[in-house]
Amino acid sequence: MTSTDLQRRIEALWRIESPRLIAVLARMLRDVGVAEELAQDALVAAMESWPQTGVPDNPAAWLTTTAKRRAIDHLRRQKLLERKHAQLGYELESEQEQRTADIEDAMDDEIGDDLLRLMFVACHPVLSTDARAALTLRLLGGLTTSEIARAFLQPEPTIAQRIVRAKRQLAEKKVAFEVPRAAELGERLASVLEVIYLIFNEGYTATTGDDWMRPGLCEDALRLGRVLAGLMPTEAEVHGLVALMEIQASRARARIDAGGNPVLLLEQNRSLWDRLLIQRGFDALERAIKVGPAGPYTLQAMIAACHARALAAELTDWPRIAALYATLSQLTPSPVIELNRAVAVSMAFGAQAGLDLVDALVKASALDNYHLLPSVRGDLLNRLGRVDEARDEFLRAAALAGNACEHGLLLKRAAACG
Repeated sequence: MTSTDLQRRIEALWRIESPRLIAVLARMLRDVGVAEELAQDALVAAMESWPQTGVPDNPAAWLTTTAKRRAIDHLRRQKLLERKHAQLGYELESEQEQRTADIEDAMDDEIGDDLLRLMFVACHPVLSTDARAALTLRLLGGLTTSEIARAFLQPEPTIAQRIVRAKRQLAEKKVAFEVPRAAELGERLASVLEVIYLIFNEGYTATTGDDWMRPGLCEDALRLGRVLAGLMPTEAEVHGLVALMEIQASRARARIDAGGNPVLLLEQNRSLWDRLLIQRGFDALERAIKVGPAGPYTLQAMIAACHARALAAELTDWPRIAALYATLSQLTPSPVIELNRAVAVSMAFGAQAGLDLVDALVKASALDNYHLLPSVRGDLLNRLGRVDEARDEFLRAAALAGNACEHGLLLKRAAACG
């Protein structure tokens, strides 16, 4: 194996194992920042040792043992609880006496809980939404600071400062490394789901930059969602979010044409939709419905499923989608949800019915800087034959759009109005 191949293998292993490793160390040390540093120390040790000794039979166990040694050294230096130190020392000695395969089996007893705790820490509401997203990708996605910066089109120093600040806040606030108790679980779980969906949405339709999509972020969010579903199998909204992301991700190949231009939902070639992802989404949706009442993510997954079941755009069950949006709007009132409902109503009951709802949103002024409001209004006006007004709306939407692809698409729609 060449040195380049070895480095790639180590990097791939780190991407997979780092969340588990950091989670174990964070449980031991109760400090996410120090846990990440010691995990990276173990990675450095591997990169120094393995070119000479070769990759061990169980590299994950090697990394864990090395990292735990460093954790014990850290505890000794800090003169923390001697009893805790003795306990950790005994744990390490016991693991070293076992065969390598047994080490990993012993870790599996608590690794699920550790990962779950780490998710709740990284997504703690004490942090800003941007900080939660960056820290989650760093600790649980295994991404480097530069990769996160590229994904969100932010300067690397900005992301680095955001992550450092987040870890400092967690330490200053003494955020417990634990799964919240029942009384707090709902709010805290909502924060975790919000962060995962934020990451997915930024990948699905980038808010800024030249690219319409950033598939890497969608994949990271899906991986996090699947892990969370495995750790919390009785939480309906976790399965609902996974279902929603699986079904939306299935459309990725159809959302961009050969020239890299966006393709809107009703114009997509549905034969390009990934049927495996759709089936995974249906399965997750079935689990969500089975274990609890439908929450916001489950309702959105039901809407996505309506589109996925329609083999052609004209076969879409728009009355059902409009009804689901009405239920969603009652559950979590939002002008964005109401805008989506207006689109469904227009498809089910005519453009004027949808325009009436959109005009009410315009009067409310809640979406004045949201480019999709004039975009939807332009589409409805165009369908009603009011092309001059439609063109003005598309131009207004283009001026508000932050994504270059979307900006170009809206200008083309304006030009098509004559």
